Amino acid sequence: MAAAQSDRDPPSALCAEFLNFSAKDTASRWLAAADLQQEVYAHLAVYVPRILCLGPSGSISSREEQREELACQLLLLAPLEWLLLGEEPATGLALLQEKNQPSPLCGHVFKVGEPTYSCRECAADPTCVLCMQCFLGSVHKEHRYRMTTSGGGGFCDCGDAEAWKKGPYCQKHTPTETRDTEEDPVAQLPPDLVARGYSIFSIILKYAVDMLTWEQDDQLPAGLEPPEKGDTYYCMLFNDEVHTYEQVIYTLQKAVNCSQKEAVSFATTVDRDGRKSVRYGDFQFCEQAKSVIVRNTSRQSKPLRVEVMHSSVVAHQCFALKALSWLGQVIQYSDGLRRVLCQVGLQAAAEAENSSLVDQLMLNDSKMWKGARNIYHQLLMNSLLMDLKYKKIFAIQFAKNYRRLQTDFMEDDHERVVSVTSLSVQLFTVPTMARMLMVEENLMKTIIKTFVDHLRHRDLQGRFQFDRYTAQQAFKFGRVQSLIGDLKYVLISRPSEWSDQLRIKFLEGFEAFLELLKCMQGMDPVVRQVGQHIEMEPEWEAAFTLQMKLTHIISMIQEWCSTDERVLIEAYRKCLSALSHCHSSLPDGEQPISLSLAGHCVETFRYQVSQDKVSIHLPVCRLLAGLHVLLSRTEVASRFPEQLPLGELSPPLLIELPLRCLVLCAQVHAGMWRRNGFSLINQIYYYHNVKCRVEMFDKDVIMLQVGASMMDPNHFLMIVLSRFELFHIFSSADCRKRYREANKDVVQQNNTLIEEMLHLIIMVVGERYVSGVGQVEAFDEVRREILHQLSIRPMAHSELVKALPENGNKETGLERVIDSVASFKKPGVTGRGLYELRPEWNKHFNLYFHHYSRADQSKAEEAQRKLRRQNGEDTACPPPLPPPLCPLFGSLVNLLQCDVLLAVEGAVLQWAVEPSGGGWTESMLQRVLHLVGVALLEEHQQLENSSGDDDVTFNYTSKITRPGEAPSTSGSVLALLESLQNAPHLEVHKDMITWILKMVTNIKTMRERTSSASTVTISQGQGPEETVRDKDKAERKRKAEMARLRREKIMAQMSEMQKHFINENKELFQQSLEELEASTSAAAEHSPLSLDPSCVSQVCVGPRRVGGAERRQLVTCILCQEEQEVRGHGRAMVLAAFVQRSTVLSKNRRRNLPDPEHHDPLFMHPDMSLGIHTASCGHIMHATCWQRYFEAVQLKEQRRQQRLRGHTSYDVENGEFLCPLCECLSNTVIPLLPHTHSPDRSVDHPSLEAWLKTTNQQIAALHFAHRKQSDGVAEGAEPAVPEGFRVDFTPQNPFSSSISEMITTFSMSTYKVGLKVNPNEQDHRVPVLIWSTCAYTIQSIERLLMDEEKPLFGSLPCRQDDCLSSLTRFSSSCWTAAPVTTTHTHFIRLLAALVPDSQVENTPCILDIDMFHLLVYTVLSYNSVHSLDQSGRSGVDSAHLHLLHLVTVAHLVQVLLTSTTEEVCMDQDSLATEEEELTCQLYNTLRKHLGSVLPEVTSGWQLFHCVKVGVLPFLRAAALFFHYLNSTAPPADLLVAGPGQWEALCSYLSLPANLLQLYQSQHTLLEPLIHRWCCHPGVRQNLQGGGVIVRFPRESNRLIELPEDYSVLINQASSFTCPRSGGDKSRAPTLCLVCGSMLCSQSYCCQTEVDGEDVGACTAHTFTCGAGLGLFLRVRESQVLFVAGKTKGCFYPPPYLDDYGETDQGLKRGNPLHLCAERYRKIERLWRQHGIAEVIGHAQEANQTLVAIDWQHL
Repeated sequence: MAAAQSDRDPPSALCAEFLNFSAKDTASRWLAAADLQQEVYAHLAVYVPRILCLGPSGSISSREEQREELACQLLLLAPLEWLLLGEEPATGLALLQEKNQPSPLCGHVFKVGEPTYSCRECAADPTCVLCMQCFLGSVHKEHRYRMTTSGGGGFCDCGDAEAWKKGPYCQKHTPTETRDTEEDPVAQLPPDLVARGYSIFSIILKYAVDMLTWEQDDQLPAGLEPPEKGDTYYCMLFNDEVHTYEQVIYTLQKAVNCSQKEAVSFATTVDRDGRKSVRYGDFQFCEQAKSVIVRNTSRQSKPLRVEVMHSSVVAHQCFALKALSWLGQVIQYSDGLRRVLCQVGLQAAAEAENSSLVDQLMLNDSKMWKGARNIYHQLLMNSLLMDLKYKKIFAIQFAKNYRRLQTDFMEDDHERVVSVTSLSVQLFTVPTMARMLMVEENLMKTIIKTFVDHLRHRDLQGRFQFDRYTAQQAFKFGRVQSLIGDLKYVLISRPSEWSDQLRIKFLEGFEAFLELLKCMQGMDPVVRQVGQHIEMEPEWEAAFTLQMKLTHIISMIQEWCSTDERVLIEAYRKCLSALSHCHSSLPDGEQPISLSLAGHCVETFRYQVSQDKVSIHLPVCRLLAGLHVLLSRTEVASRFPEQLPLGELSPPLLIELPLRCLVLCAQVHAGMWRRNGFSLINQIYYYHNVKCRVEMFDKDVIMLQVGASMMDPNHFLMIVLSRFELFHIFSSADCRKRYREANKDVVQQNNTLIEEMLHLIIMVVGERYVSGVGQVEAFDEVRREILHQLSIRPMAHSELVKALPENGNKETGLERVIDSVASFKKPGVTGRGLYELRPEWNKHFNLYFHHYSRADQSKAEEAQRKLRRQNGEDTACPPPLPPPLCPLFGSLVNLLQCDVLLAVEGAVLQWAVEPSGGGWTESMLQRVLHLVGVALLEEHQQLENSSGDDDVTFNYTSKITRPGEAPSTSGSVLALLESLQNAPHLEVHKDMITWILKMVTNIKTMRERTSSASTVTISQGQGPEETVRDKDKAERKRKAEMARLRREKIMAQMSEMQKHFINENKELFQQSLEELEASTSAAAEHSPLSLDPSCVSQVCVGPRRVGGAERRQLVTCILCQEEQEVRGHGRAMVLAAFVQRSTVLSKNRRRNLPDPEHHDPLFMHPDMSLGIHTASCGHIMHATCWQRYFEAVQLKEQRRQQRLRGHTSYDVENGEFLCPLCECLSNTVIPLLPHTHSPDRSVDHPSLEAWLKTTNQQIAALHFAHRKQSDGVAEGAEPAVPEGFRVDFTPQNPFSSSISEMITTFSMSTYKVGLKVNPNEQDHRVPVLIWSTCAYTIQSIERLLMDEEKPLFGSLPCRQDDCLSSLTRFSSSCWTAAPVTTTHTHFIRLLAALVPDSQVENTPCILDIDMFHLLVYTVLSYNSVHSLDQSGRSGVDSAHLHLLHLVTVAHLVQVLLTSTTEEVCMDQDSLATEEEELTCQLYNTLRKHLGSVLPEVTSGWQLFHCVKVGVLPFLRAAALFFHYLNSTAPPADLLVAGPGQWEALCSYLSLPANLLQLYQSQHTLLEPLIHRWCCHPGVRQNLQGGGVIVRFPRESNRLIELPEDYSVLINQASSFTCPRSGGDKSRAPTLCLVCGSMLCSQSYCCQTEVDGEDVGACTAHTFTCGAGLGLFLRVRESQVLFVAGKTKGCFYPPPYLDDYGETDQGLKRGNPLHLCAERYRKIERLWRQHGIAEVIGHAQEANQTLVAIDWQHL
């Protein structure tokens, strides 16, 4: 650092200059100067290199940065401000702002991740957005709006009248009436200010532009050379988008040998600012680093860009950026100055093209680094785009340079966000501006031409031909697609009125667009593979990507055409000639052939899809189809037929290409193209997919309709048959006999093809829901789509949106119609809201809906039939009534009654009559029936609408009654149908055939009625259908009746058999029945506990306790299914369990985690900052079975590691495994131990005093013995030992070896997890940790029950019940596995906290001990002391009771010391109750000891209330503890939630109902103890504010409050900056739900080391906040993240739902989200129940991809 130091000497000299420098004087000197530019430059030349860029930038401290900022402001910017304003800058700017009328434009530039709002009802297009402030003050928040997060760089459109259909202003930006929009804001300013503004702005802007576009590395522009130039250089590293973070970090470590941390920080800055100096020194030194970097990064790709630059150049570039920012700030004060700057920027030199400063910046955009681009783009937005006059001028310059800018962008590799081309969204989306540019600069044509030029891959015919889709290719292609985005902006709003100029330019653009489509027509052709499978999958993705991108453009161009008749006619002509040009390139050499069928002939040519080339891409054809529909919709065709080139259309040619495409799909379905691989299947999939179908599949069907409406229907059908390669089947003389085909495959293929062909005919005739084909509106079409989607099953809103095509504005039109078709059902705590179809719409269901896939169709049919059965209707799905056709398409109906179709129908029906051969299928028949149905509906409709017989042209019924032609004289179609009606093999179709015959009868009646001209009255006309229907009903009723009788008979038989079985196996059932009776009677006896005097009241602790030990406990092992009794000396049985550290109850999250080696866990602080929780799934195994299972798991894991498979969801090295039965995450097992024995009634029960005396003697004896052991000698007389107490006695172990081994196993797991250390059986802390997990688990379960207001007993699920019971019994026996002396020492230290002992030092003060933990520890450790007492006189029970009493009193004192009673003078009864008096007495005693630390409280009632509430959780936990320890049944009052809890609790714990009697009755004994407790120095210190005071009862922890509206969160997150990389926006802000901290997740900058591993911010945070467990909300993704440890995590549905009851993970849909309280409570409950780890385990087991995520880096 020595070298760097010497460079840094000048600052002191600079400081002197600081003080002497006067900005005012400098400014006045400049003002007087002749050449201002020269003066300013001279000043900059001297000062800039002396202020900025001194020395290595890696080590700049924040103080250095502040110094630079200050120096810049004082020495460089202040003189400029003085010069501009001519007075003190602060006052001058304030004055300017006062006079300025604020612009109605908001112009707030979005930060990355900031929420933006777009109104779906009022926005002109989706790019019109509001910032949060404007949105909240606008009318749109009541509308349907969309919320997204900004990618950064756009700005708020509030105040732009063109962006909004209504409500363009929010409250803040509503313009004042006085403002005259046309007046020039510059005129408002003093002229001398304007003149100075001009000169200063032009100097500074020119300086900045020169510096930013400067190419030389160690020269400076004239006038800026520094006075003395040292040999100081920077090695500057530039950003590119080719190299990854890792490559850059690795290279930097090698090149400038810095640490990993420094390299990461360098890389982050380079990525953020676009460049960073990585080395400072002389030229040689920097050059060397440069060569290493270039050498290291040029292996795979082009090398990183590195320059060695002179420090003065770097300094001037830095100042140039500061100067641009300064300009941006100054013009905010005044619109006049803004306009001055705009004029300076756009002023062109007289002669040169593109000479203005803004042009220079734009054209050099791709040469600049990211930071520079961002700053000047920001300036352009603040100046040019905020001034409407100059926005236009800028737009024209932008459009002039469009090609060059785009070409630069293609060459550059930076993202589009930082390219100047991204400004197109600000300019082209303004409709007036887009049209102006279209007219003046021919913008539409320019964009399309640029686009076509950049796609250079062509084949010989000039069609696009894309290479293999490599990453490089995709990257380039992605760049080119941004052009389509620009085109979309230009076309997004269609013009309402056209000028002649606009027509001309639009049609020019249209022609250019046709050229583009011609290059796509027929691209990627395919040929069927026969014999062997295709070797190389051909490239298909690029073509479809292009098609998808262009879909909206094509639709928009059609919309533009529809608004003007002249444009439409012209466009139609151009499109037609383009199509004929495409057709002329079709090979001509195809032989013409002539087809004849059913008495008709047609000429066509030979072409077979299965042998020749065929392409899916036919955009020219499809565009023509679209325009043809528009001719029909706008009725241009009927009004100006003479202007249209309809005569040039050759219908057979029109239908040729689309027909080939549809035949290709049919053949692929029939399996004829299997050998062509996946690429073809994918193409067919996308062809029908919702993203492409509007401009692909749908238009092909329309084109066939266009052709069919202009041709003889027979000819049309013959061509269709020929292209489907089915002609030979139907043209043979006896086709009704169906030729026999030997090859089964061919038969199957042909069957599928016939089905597909019939389906196509149904579509051509029946798909009329396009406005222009049928007489319908646009919303009818959407409604029909929804109806058919919901016919499959009820769907969520998002599924429906996905199933509907979006328009260019991302709208589907769903909301307008959904409520008329469907009803919405709200979701519960899981699942999502669903829409269900309203029943009255079922009649509109069409089984052959053209957008159904095969699977959808069968699901829908199934659902519809089921529904009709439930409603008791017949199961036929007849075709719905079709809407009438438009005149241009009117002749389509003739297809239904033409001879060829009748011949086909007759053939299929004939095959169905004689079903011997496999030559037909039911679907074929079903389709024919459907077609017959459609024809009958048409005829019926025509009859209904007709006035007389003359105008009914459609007479299908008469045609189907004609018998067949001469050779095959089989019956007519109708006769065939009648013979099929009762065919047994067609039961399914019977209803449909009946419906058809009914229709025929109806139509006949109608015809007779019209011919006999209403001689028959109408009622009789109804006759036939009625009678048929009645017969039908009767038949149905009869069937139903028979079915009912059959059911009843079967039921009777079954019940008979059952009785029989019971009689046979009487003794089996006898037993269970008796048990049942016994249990019910027992329940009856036990309930009135209090009334029955013989019944002992239940007591769970002390000599009067009621034991439950006589119950035998039988359990079954889940692995070997053997039953076994739990005995102390039997084989060990264990319970799978999971132990984890927990901070759920913590009252102090700021406390650091303890140092594992030296932490002493004997006393738990009441803030419970870290506990150990044990949970279990309740499944029991033999210890030996479990060990075998676990060894197998370990083996499997070793094998997995050798095979390098992915992680598993559990970590075997930490002893984790999944429960073999329920796959619940576990990491240890708890051994099951037998119940405690019943109390021994023979022993005596000493009083508290006597017991304390004895115990103190025992402790003294133990002290003596311990000292003797350690020193070998013991001073002092041997203390008196109570009788029968033997210090050296070693109690025998009551457990078998296998149980002891399991005791050790569980102890070690708890020890390992609790302290995070390696197992050590000798450690004296082992038993303490087991007691601790026992106490903590009981406490956390007590809190849960309390919060959920459940009764204390009887409401726990059995898994928790078993877990607590085994855990408690285990804890009471675990001392047998530890050295006896350890447990003795623990007991001595614990008791000393309550009963002072001179031998024990530094006991904690009473306020630093959690009393429940103390109770559990003392009770459980007392057993070991008691085991030395061989006298047989004292029972352990009385000791437990005395300990409980002592701890309870200590807890009362603790509650009173920390109580905060507000003085409320409640007029209580003047006679205080005994309880209140005693409370006051005790409180005053405490005040006597502590003096003024405790406030004076007069209200005894309040104190007692405090005590009662404060002690309750302790008593409840104690009751749970003793219940499990002594297996005592709980009293009835505690099995229900309600009143009477307190008394029941006290009696169950054998405490007086007035707890203070404990203190009163033992007053003399307790007084000195209380005195000692209060005199502990810690108490006074705590109460006077020395530590965190925990008040009782402790409030339950909750997760943080979340805002109701999600956008509030997004807003918080967008203003959150990464705490490490100075003021940088965080990419993935993440909120901790436990403590509310916002973290910067998933980024290098915030990684920290935990246990020698780099982990991300979230993982690091979990170790301080949640002991390794975390719940986070990822704000940008709207996802909840659960993390446990470093390797485990999962995502969980967030608690935010939109109005449709769905979550929006990833914020893709953008519907407004609101908090769902139930779902948030569910997450909170999971956390409180310690269930997070288990949820993660299950999620990772279910979804293997979760395992592979690097959770520790989040």
